[in-house]
Amino acid sequence: MHPSDPGLVGIVSGAMALPRMSLPTVATVVAAVAALYFGREVFLPIAIALLLTFALAPMVSVLKRVGIPRLPAVIASVLGAFTVLALFSFIVATQVSELAQNIPLYQSNILTKVRSLKETGVGGGIIARLSGVIERVGQELDRQETSQPAADQPRREPVPVEIIARERPLQVLQNLIGPLISPLASAGLIIVVVIFMLLEREDLRDRFIRLVGYGDLHRTTEALQDAGKRVGRYLLMQLVVNIVYAIPITAGLWVLGIPNALLWGLLALALRFVPYIGPIIGALLPLFLALAVAPGWSLVLWTAGLFVAMEMITGNVIEPWLYGSRTGLSPLAIIVAAIFWTWLWGPLGLVLSTPLTVCLVVLGRHVPQFEFLDVLFGNEPVLEPHARLYQRLLAGDPEEATDHAEEILEEKYLFEFYEKVAIPALLLGEQDRVRGVMGDEQRRRVAASAQTLVANLDDSAQEEAAEDDDPAAAEPATADEDKQVQAEGEDDTELPDGTDMSVLCAGGRGELDDAAAAMLAQVLEVQGATVSKASFADMEPASIRRLELDAVDTVVAGFLNRDSVKHARFLVRRLKRAKPALRVGIVFWSEDSDDKETAVELANDINADFVAYGMVEAVLGALSSDPPVALKVAVKRRMRRRPRPAKKAPLAAAK
Repeated sequence: MHPSDPGLVGIVSGAMALPRMSLPTVATVVAAVAALYFGREVFLPIAIALLLTFALAPMVSVLKRVGIPRLPAVIASVLGAFTVLALFSFIVATQVSELAQNIPLYQSNILTKVRSLKETGVGGGIIARLSGVIERVGQELDRQETSQPAADQPRREPVPVEIIARERPLQVLQNLIGPLISPLASAGLIIVVVIFMLLEREDLRDRFIRLVGYGDLHRTTEALQDAGKRVGRYLLMQLVVNIVYAIPITAGLWVLGIPNALLWGLLALALRFVPYIGPIIGALLPLFLALAVAPGWSLVLWTAGLFVAMEMITGNVIEPWLYGSRTGLSPLAIIVAAIFWTWLWGPLGLVLSTPLTVCLVVLGRHVPQFEFLDVLFGNEPVLEPHARLYQRLLAGDPEEATDHAEEILEEKYLFEFYEKVAIPALLLGEQDRVRGVMGDEQRRRVAASAQTLVANLDDSAQEEAAEDDDPAAAEPATADEDKQVQAEGEDDTELPDGTDMSVLCAGGRGELDDAAAAMLAQVLEVQGATVSKASFADMEPASIRRLELDAVDTVVAGFLNRDSVKHARFLVRRLKRAKPALRVGIVFWSEDSDDKETAVELANDINADFVAYGMVEAVLGALSSDPPVALKVAVKRRMRRRPRPAKKAPLAAAK
């Protein structure tokens, strides 16, 4: 893989974005994972009880606000929740028992479908091969078991034997109750822990704060509230989504004639708590039953269509509508968490993987030592928009940079994107060039990618210009939108119309300056101005005389390096000497615009018509109708010659 490959650069950039983990932090993580693995018999019930506490805490708060005391509210909430779980388990067990009794009735339909597949040749003979393998294995087993007896030994007739088990009643009772003791004991322990956690919630919170965060009460309190809010809302919203998903599934399967429709609806409700693979497992079992119930294939297709339709509606309509608060996890983090917690705690760990990982992300968001958890598993972007854009430009990937820009342009104007994202990205490149970490090849790659980005955004620029030309297409902003703009501190400056004005945009000293000049030129074109572009090479003393400045009103030269004041002064003089009636503006690109007084003083110093630091100021200066500033005549300072001292007479003559 070449060092300039975009994938390699992306991996390196993502690795550099991760905070450094110190050795004590790594040791803590390893020790915690080992403790969770070897102590899963203890920690698993506590984890279940903790998550149930998060889920039942809002219900207890509602009952307390109604006027019910804490103890009855806690007991009512816990008993209600576990009663629902017990009823759910009882219905599922009853339905499974009924299904097991009816399975032999569906054997003929399954055999009919297998024969039809064999006759039509579907699968390229796979079914025939599998049946042949199974048949040969069975024959081999029968051959070993029924070996021929020796010739000299008489053949014995088999003697029927009847085994009568004499078990005591206590032993029978022990065999029945023994397997149930462990699950019932765990359930009872979880109920007791949940009750005490809900009763002592405030006291446990205070003890936790005193133990880990007494020195920073604000951060610890915020972390606890964030964790409780995220986990509680996730469990509640997931339960609501699953119920909304399971009810149509149950009704649809009942209408289609699938046996035990209630069982499959309840399983669909429960399995949707398992990320990604849960809905698939919940759909496979009814599909297999539909295959066994009816002799044809239409029932299978209708059942598959039902699950696909409900999954599409749930994923695209119901979940975005109900999930006002997201879990804060990235999709890849959910998959990785499911694998990790399944390895750690088995099937229950798979069910608990998402809420437990949410707690870890909250821990990493509020505790600096565990910030890597938020970076690895969180869904928030780890790079600022301008840093992400610069990384793509550095990797030579203008296509992904264009996609990133188009996402921002859905909410921002073109000049806002250039001012807040693109220009700061080029400033990062200039900083790397000054520090000596960017070579000539990389600099040219970044500049070429930026130029390609500007060219790719030409369609967006034309659409924005068409909207500006059509006042009816622009929707008037509401009062709430105006308040939001003011609250966010966004610049609501209206850019002037550039019709009948001609502007030349040029780079100051390098290829990166040329890219910034191309961005300014595109913004000016959106405002209706006639724009031409020149490279930094065209601004050299030997080339500046060849510029066609007759039809140009204003020349704007941009510098990403703020230490280019002297170069800008010479450039202004050369341009004004070439055309005295020309307006010349200088842009020293910066993320933070300086005050206007500094810009005016600098403009007077270098004899420019205006000096700008941002995109908006540059557009306002380029499209201004102010008269040009006259070129100041440089006063040459003549060196005064010192009077020569009088020659001394020779000593002999003096005598």
